[in-house]
Amino acid sequence: MDDGEDKMTEKEGVFLNEEDIVEVIDLDEDESIQAGELVNMLADHMDDVGIGEGDIEHEDGMEGAEYSVRDDAEVVFTSHRGSVFCVHTDPETCSMAVTGGEDDRAFVWKLGSGEEVLECTGHKDSVVACAFNRNSKYVATGDMSGLLKVWELATQKEVWTFECSDLEWLCWHGSTDVLLAGTTDGNMWMWMIPSGLCKTYQGPGCSCSCGKIMPDGKQVCAGYEDGSVRVWDLKAGSPSFTVSGHESFDGGVTCIDCHKDNNMVLAGSSDVTAKLFNVNSKKVLCSFNCASAEMSSEENSVEAVGFSSTTTFAATGTLEGKMTIWDIPSQSKRFECKHEAGIVRLRWDTTLPLVFTCALDGVTQLWDARSGKREAEWSGHQGEILDFGFTRDSNLMVTCSGDSTARVFNLTAVDR
Repeated sequence: MDDGEDKMTEKEGVFLNEEDIVEVIDLDEDESIQAGELVNMLADHMDDVGIGEGDIEHEDGMEGAEYSVRDDAEVVFTSHRGSVFCVHTDPETCSMAVTGGEDDRAFVWKLGSGEEVLECTGHKDSVVACAFNRNSKYVATGDMSGLLKVWELATQKEVWTFECSDLEWLCWHGSTDVLLAGTTDGNMWMWMIPSGLCKTYQGPGCSCSCGKIMPDGKQVCAGYEDGSVRVWDLKAGSPSFTVSGHESFDGGVTCIDCHKDNNMVLAGSSDVTAKLFNVNSKKVLCSFNCASAEMSSEENSVEAVGFSSTTTFAATGTLEGKMTIWDIPSQSKRFECKHEAGIVRLRWDTTLPLVFTCALDGVTQLWDARSGKREAEWSGHQGEILDFGFTRDSNLMVTCSGDSTARVFNLTAVDR
């Protein structure tokens, strides 16, 4: 850097130089990918998966006969030869998706037609994480064994590869070409792409099960299998805030989200609770009990959490199929929204207090957080949904499933 570049303002936030790996400025929302825990979860709960009764049409009126599912999808991608574990849409053109699956392959394909753009070859285990970078120049894929690859879309060439321990999650930084990942040995990794300059953040010695870059781009929240949560300062390489001991969860951390104002973190756990932290005061604000009397805590867990960007609400989703809308200022429950099967992911609409959920019955639903009522649903999969994503313009939703397909749904017809 020259002298002029060195004098960037505090608001722009230069906090890592070339020796420290990277410059990070402001982060776009929704860059988190968490996938490793789904693979293990499915093995334990496949027997509980069903198809919604309203979507089943029995042939000849015979119980147990083959059924057909109402398919609301506009495009179906069928190149995978096994369960499809992860999906992400390109932020630049909103025209492509990348998916990874049980067949050790990942594909970049066109949302409008399902046509393959690039097959990401060379993985040796199930591809459980995939993501485009901030401007869709690169796409990253990671398999369960810890083999990571980055491809340049313009040339369709592999430009970087790295092998670490078993992978739990990966995500791109929102304003620079930096890739982060968490692994089962407890480490969090950061690489500059494509040079591969690397920095590691050593955890407590157990799996780093989920992670999310905070909106200021300076910190990363990471959850661990021992129930602890750490907020890492990317420049210093050390935690700025740690939740451990009696304040930590009784089970492993399964999911995490950061408030848009950069002041709060919400994390969920296999102990069927969610905790709200204030990053600035370094305090645990409250714990939400997400369990119910109908299901044993050993069979249940919080699988998805999220902050609304338009209200003071947050949402949690559990493996028993209960989504709860919470009011943050009063730390109280507003509504419980029941699903037919376990919730895998949830996401708030970016402009309205609406929540999308996808579940193990193959159905995606839209809920109004003001009333607790379901506003819409989309069917088509004949297996459990494992992940979903949305285009930046919010016109399309993409789901991926254990039925070996990914499906594209048009959201423009929904009044939201």
